[in-house]
Amino acid sequence: MSEDLAAATLALVDIASVSRDEVAILAHVQAVLAPHAHLRLVDDGDAVRLYLLASRRADAPLVVLAGHVDTVPIGGGRYPAQREGDAIVGRGTADMKGGLAVMLALAADPPASDLDLGFLFFGREELPITESALVPLFERCPELRETTLAIVMEPTANAIEVGCNGNLNALVTVRGTAAHTARPWLGDNAIHAAIEALASVADLPVRDVEVGGLTYREVVSVTSLHGGIAQNVVPDLATAHVNFRYAPSRTPDEAETRLRDLLGHHRVELQILGNAPPGPAITTNPLVVRLRDAGSLDIGPKQAWTPVAEFGLAGIDAVNFGPGDPRYAHADDERIEVGALGRSRDLLRAFLAAKE
Repeated sequence: MSEDLAAATLALVDIASVSRDEVAILAHVQAVLAPHAHLRLVDDGDAVRLYLLASRRADAPLVVLAGHVDTVPIGGGRYPAQREGDAIVGRGTADMKGGLAVMLALAADPPASDLDLGFLFFGREELPITESALVPLFERCPELRETTLAIVMEPTANAIEVGCNGNLNALVTVRGTAAHTARPWLGDNAIHAAIEALASVADLPVRDVEVGGLTYREVVSVTSLHGGIAQNVVPDLATAHVNFRYAPSRTPDEAETRLRDLLGHHRVELQILGNAPPGPAITTNPLVVRLRDAGSLDIGPKQAWTPVAEFGLAGIDAVNFGPGDPRYAHADDERIEVGALGRSRDLLRAFLAAKE
């Protein structure tokens, strides 16, 4: 039955947890799991709750299910959650409170397994990596670094998605000279210059990049353009925000070089605001194969940035697998199917179940 997971998801969505405001939802997680003596709270530091089994086995590989508790701002999304037939609708249902509900269910009642289990709940995932709650955790928690495989419960529609694209954000500044719009030749229009400089990005086609037999899509987007102080003044300043999603085949430094080459106009000042690295595409880890075989699952690329990159930085293999459908992530009609919750739990139980 999936109704218990539906109820748990509704309860989680009804706790607003926009990034940096995760105290209440982490307290809810702790209240749900505190009664279970088979779990040990290993870390409850800044925006983190990490549980491991109370009895660790030296010869058992450690599998950690990981999920972020924060959401993007509610905006036009529904809050609190609502049940609509076989779906739950509300901010965070797909990304990724449905996945959290599955994690809580498995933590409360784990199957007998030849694997050691961990459950990691963390905040601030929807923010730049400079505010990461995970990076400091890896530094302070040696037990977490023993993980053989982390399963990040990002929305994948119950498929396995490996790796992730890097995420580079930059500020483009173009300067000009102000003048009256009746005599624009006396000035230098910064917006016109910015449009010319950004044309190389606007005209750039999607680039398909094959990594380990999987195709990642590199895209560059201008996400904002600002300038001007009045309708009758030639603007002397224009700024634009540019986002570059790059394949795991590039390093962060190579991605910055690529963006600088694209925006190599002599008028452009380029400031890198953030550069979250890509995640490695892990396919040959025996536990990834075991997860695939547990449900004859598809393996594909992750066309987004996810915390598998942070696990990769810590030297830990990680993949994405969760019940949410990626197309609903961050959407105003964000939703998750109740049946997908049950399938996710069943697949993970089959994966974790002891092998003879």
